[in-house]
Order: sequence, then C-alpha cells, then structure tokens
Amino acid sequence: MHQADWAVIAGYCAVALAIGIYFSKRASKNVGEFFIAGRNLPWWIAGTSIVATTFAADTPLMVSGLVRTQGIWGNWLWWNVLMGNMFATFFYARLWRRANILTDVELIELRYTGRPASILRGSLALYHSVLRNCITMSWVILAMVKISQEFLPWPKEVIVPAALGLVLSYSVLSGFWGVVMTDFIQFIIAMVGSVTLAAIAMARVGGVAALKEKLAALPGYTPETLSLVPQIGAGQLALFTFVVYISVQWWATGAAEGGGYIAQRLFSTKDERHSVLASLWFTFAHYALRPWPWIVVGVISLWVFPDLPAAQAESAYPKMLMEFLPVGLRGMMIASLFAAFMSTMDTQLNWGASYLINDFYRRFIKKDASDRHYVLASRIAMVMIAVIGGVLAYRSESIADLWRFLFTLTSGMGLVMLLRWYWWRINAWSEISALFTGCVVATVLELHPDFTGAEQYALRLVITLLVSTAVWVTVTFMTSPVPAEQLKEFYRRVRPGAGWWGPIIRQLPEVHVERRGWRDLGCWISGVVCVYCAMFGIGKLVLGEYLYGTLFLIAGAVAAAVVLRSIAPGRSATNSRES
Repeated sequence: MHQADWAVIAGYCAVALAIGIYFSKRASKNVGEFFIAGRNLPWWIAGTSIVATTFAADTPLMVSGLVRTQGIWGNWLWWNVLMGNMFATFFYARLWRRANILTDVELIELRYTGRPASILRGSLALYHSVLRNCITMSWVILAMVKISQEFLPWPKEVIVPAALGLVLSYSVLSGFWGVVMTDFIQFIIAMVGSVTLAAIAMARVGGVAALKEKLAALPGYTPETLSLVPQIGAGQLALFTFVVYISVQWWATGAAEGGGYIAQRLFSTKDERHSVLASLWFTFAHYALRPWPWIVVGVISLWVFPDLPAAQAESAYPKMLMEFLPVGLRGMMIASLFAAFMSTMDTQLNWGASYLINDFYRRFIKKDASDRHYVLASRIAMVMIAVIGGVLAYRSESIADLWRFLFTLTSGMGLVMLLRWYWWRINAWSEISALFTGCVVATVLELHPDFTGAEQYALRLVITLLVSTAVWVTVTFMTSPVPAEQLKEFYRRVRPGAGWWGPIIRQLPEVHVERRGWRDLGCWISGVVCVYCAMFGIGKLVLGEYLYGTLFLIAGAVAAAVVLRSIAPGRSATNSRES
C-alpha cells in the first residue's frame, strides 16, 4: 500500500465521519428521527439506501466466489430473490407505509392482540436484532477481514475492532439520517470502484474474445462456466437446486414481504407512491446494474489464479484488486469496499437497535421514558450489537455458507408472513410456531452430517419449509382466531384489499375495498420480466453476445413501459381518491 492509497482511504473516512457529526443533532430529537428520518425521504434516496445496504463488502467476494466454484449460474442463489423483491413492491410496499409503524415487528400488536401477540413481538425483536441481524453482520465483517488481509499484515483480532469502530463513529451519532445520506454517497463510490476494476482487468486480459480463448485453454474448463442457467449435464443436484431457487426460495425466505431494513426505508418515505417507487428502484439497481462488474472479475480470476483452491474462492476478488490496480486507484477501490462495508453495517446497527429499543426495551422494560433516554439507549444498543456481530465473525469462514444458513433459517416463516396480511384466520400462535419450528429444523439440518455442504442446501430449505408449514397450519386451526375488533382495526388502517378477509369486510361497510389484485399481479410479472431482461441483456453484451443482449434489452424496455404506466402520478392519484 502506497501513501497515496492511504490518503484516499483516509479522505473517505473523514467524509463519512463529517456526515455523522452533521446529522447528530437532528437524529437526537426523538426515536422517529433516529430510526425512520421523520418519514420524509423521497423515493430515490430511500431506494438507493436499500441498494447500498445490500451492496456490502461481502457481496463482490461471494459473487466472484460463486462464479469460480459453480459458474455464473451459481448466482441464482440470490438472483431468484428478484421475484420476491418485485412481489413486495406491488403487494406490500403500500401496506407497510399505511401501517404507520416504526419497525416491522411493531406490526405484530397491530395485527394480533393479547399475551400471544406480546410473546411474539418480544421474540421477534430478539430474533431479528440478535440472531438474524448478527449473522448478517458476521459475514459482512468476515468479508472486510478477507479484503484487509490482502493489503494489511494484521490479524482478525485487530481488523474487526478497527472496522467496527469506524462504522460506529458516525452511525451512533447520526442515526438513520446519517445512514441514508452516507448510503447514497457510498453506493456511488462502490459502483465506480467495482466498474473500474472490471474494466481494467478486462482491458489487461485483451477483451472478452481473448478471455474466452484463455479460459478454454485451462485444464478442466467447460463453456458451462459462462452459462446463465445450469446445463443438463450439470447433475441432478445442480438442477434441483436451480428449481428450488426459482420456485420456492424467492417467496419462502421473507423477501416477498419486504420486511426488515427494506420496510424501514418504506416507513421513512413521504407517502405510498414514494414507497412503491423506492422498492422498484432498489430492485432494478440491485439486480440489473450491480452484479456484472463482480461477475466479470470472478470470470477473469479463473485465468489469473487458476490454482486458487475452492475453499479460498472468496479471496479471488481482493487478490484481483491487488493484482490489477495501480497506486491511487488501488486506494480508491479499497475505499469503495470500505464504503460498501459501512453502508451495510450502519444499516444493520441502526435497524437492529430499532428492534431492541422500540419492540423490547420500550415495550417491556421501560415504557414511559423521555425521547432523549430512548435515543441514548439506542446508541448503546448499537454498540452491543456490533460486539456480538464481531464475535460471530471470528468463528466464521465462508460468506456463502452463512447466506445459505440464514435463507434456510427464515424459510420456516416465509409463507405465514405473506398470508398474515391477506388472510384473517392467521393468528399470533401461527407465527410463533413457524418461528420456533423453523429455527429448530434449520439448525438440526445444518449440524446433521447427511445434510451439510452447499450441495444439500436446497434440500435443507425445502425440508425446513415443509415441516414448519405443516406445524403452523395445524396450530392455526387448533387455536382461536384473533378477536374481530382487532382485525377490523387492522383492516381499517392497512386496507389490504379483498384477499381472504370476507368475514371482516362484511362488518366494515364504510371501508372502501381496493380490488387491484390482478393489476398488481400484472405489474409484478412485467417488473420481473423487465429486470431479468435488463440483467441478462447487460450480461450478454458484456460477454460479447451482442444480438441476444440487444433483444433482451428491448424486451426489458417494453416491460418497463408497462410497469411505469401503471404507477404514473395520475393513476396513483386516482387510486388514492378511491381508497
């Protein structure tokens, strides 16, 4: 590392800290400002913040690692979630904004009532803030360790506290305002860095045609490496995994509801239309714009580091960085990865603390304290969560394995979380049984010697989903439904459409029932076609297949026109008057 590289990195860190200091006073006003920015964000800031959060330091490492170990098609591990994100855009984004809540867990005591609702809300607060959130943080920190170890002779014990201290220095001060504003800057920096590395590496290798020739000369290389879907000869496990990706995982793991830190951004938007646009922009940018620079670097790394063991595949990306970038640009690229790391960590810290304070501490421990007290408690909670995430990172080795475990863990609750908005019969015991069954089954399968490894991931997910669904459906019909008054209050506020709310709708003649299910379904299909076509079109162009790339982009543009017409301001205003 040259002094010029360190100067670039130090300059970026100084900017992030300055933003935190600038927004610290505004964030200190109350928990609404600290966690959801006073519900005043435009769609482009809220949506970009989601994109930046999902662009962590782990993402390029994991993506390039999947390319090395499975080929480009291995990225269906996360590409399939596009269908879930687009489903959330049209079926749930408006509902989240209408709920007018601070966290998605707060929805529990709006939808349900009594002691079961309290138990569920407290359990989910701890589940999301400590278990799910800290698992995510651990793989993000692990990625930063793998990157840092390529240019710093420091052990984990030094890198982890240093990285966490950097993020805490501004996110604790600025709250959600600092998170979204730094996210916007961090996304731009991170994208410039990843595109720069991909472009320089491709130029150095001589272009895509030369790259394909060099890859073809490698022992053991097959053209399927560059395929966007698994080939027939890839084996039964690969095909089964792909089928599970596109038919089950996208709706079973929670993405189709749009909860978590995505919902936090939707709460913070100005109105329902801004929440839909924020979710739509995130989905497009996340899948169509971001992945190909990482994929290109992963493909080129096969030629540059042909002998790199599969166990070290996720280290290929930082190795490429050190191999190809000159002084100055290397510092910019490392700063961009720091930006990606920070944009995710600040969200995880703020989002995790929102559960601990709003849904656990203020709900069950100290109910009537001042806003100043809760803001201080939130800052302390962020530090606690950071420590737990850091400890987990010490014991982790594979980013992709942690992704798979979290997907399996959440699959037990996927269906019940979707249905609680549209089926009146779901109750708190449904979710409680799904939560605990999913955690137990996923953990047992993860530890069982017959189900370990990436090859058995799809089977673990399907088993967890089936067992959990059987349990929660049985529990639902064995327990009493939610009292009618609570259901009517929920329906009045959220207005989730007709769905399976017949018995409740008949008791609310004064409430207009929105019947837009078929229209939203059409928007979902068009949105999915639009983003997949854009993603595949860009990919085909990058791989030198210009005819197919152009055709995909034309199809994507047609689908985009359908989607944008459906959410035009005039139509949105009409819908608002009707509701």
